[in-house]
Amino acid sequence: MSVQLIRIREDEGEQRLDRWLKKRFEKLGQGAIEKLCRTGQIRVDGARAKASTRVAPGMEVRVPPLPKPNPMQFGGEDYVAPSQRPRKITPEDEAMIQSCVLWKDEHIIAINKPAGLPSQGGSGQGDLHVDKLSEALMFGYKDKPKLVHRLDKDTSGVLLLARTDRIARALSEMFRNKTTRKIYWAAVAGVPHPRMGTIRFGLMKAGGHGHRGEGEKMICVHPAKLDDYPEAKRATTDYATLDLAGSRTSWCALVPITGRTHQLRAHMAELGHPIIGDGKYGGSGQENLGDGWGAQLGGDISRKLHLHARQISFDHPIKKTRVTIVAPLPDHMEHTWDVFGWNPTEVPADPFEDR
Repeated sequence: MSVQLIRIREDEGEQRLDRWLKKRFEKLGQGAIEKLCRTGQIRVDGARAKASTRVAPGMEVRVPPLPKPNPMQFGGEDYVAPSQRPRKITPEDEAMIQSCVLWKDEHIIAINKPAGLPSQGGSGQGDLHVDKLSEALMFGYKDKPKLVHRLDKDTSGVLLLARTDRIARALSEMFRNKTTRKIYWAAVAGVPHPRMGTIRFGLMKAGGHGHRGEGEKMICVHPAKLDDYPEAKRATTDYATLDLAGSRTSWCALVPITGRTHQLRAHMAELGHPIIGDGKYGGSGQENLGDGWGAQLGGDISRKLHLHARQISFDHPIKKTRVTIVAPLPDHMEHTWDVFGWNPTEVPADPFEDR
């Protein structure tokens, strides 16, 4: 097979490059896609691209001659070892993801994503994720709903899926134009000072420890030094302290004005108040140079990440009404809230409304 230049059709809509490639070339795996992107063999409109690059109708994708699957002894060319076969969705999986549905209409589905469940597949993410499980969320439609944004694996909360390509394009445009509003809840170490403010540190990637970059972290760059680091991207987070547990931990509302990788986690750690359970940015035990408290509280407080996408608001692309969806806390955070006597009904839904 020679190099192909393929133009994305209008009916294919906007989506991630890796998802588009998998639809066109069913036997092309995620690892192969990432390698071809990393080596510059796959390009979009002539430029290097990542697996996560967004592509849209009219764009041209360069696809190199694709490697054939490795023949397996006794198994033939199409043989896949049992340990490498994708996990099938079980009835228990279907019941689990359907129980996560918070709201739906004929255009959009909103779920409360459990902590520990990846939004999409990829390196180190396992073979069970929301994108795969969305097959159980068709509810009579011929195609499975499409993710229009994502949450980190260990972050719980509201996640939107579009039931048609048209709605996926409309919602994606809203996220790009920042007309949606997301409010996260977190338990953080210590008490931020001032109690309400804005964090404007830029973010850039630090190399990971794994051979494919697993373990990557984001490094904060002071706004005054952003010009010295061309790879750093501007990032802005609003935060507000809603309640305290002495001086040891606080309940904060966080709004990501920009949407960078690990933005909330990196920003709160840079402030000296890492999110509880965040071993990547807050260290373990009592390790925290900000105020002496680490990202683990001990006792019967869970070691899981205490970060939850509590609420999302958006303009419905068809009905033209403002929709607000709220997700209940996951069990481990609900327990922490009970321990500290924090009551979700006693705080404003949007503490930044008057700003």
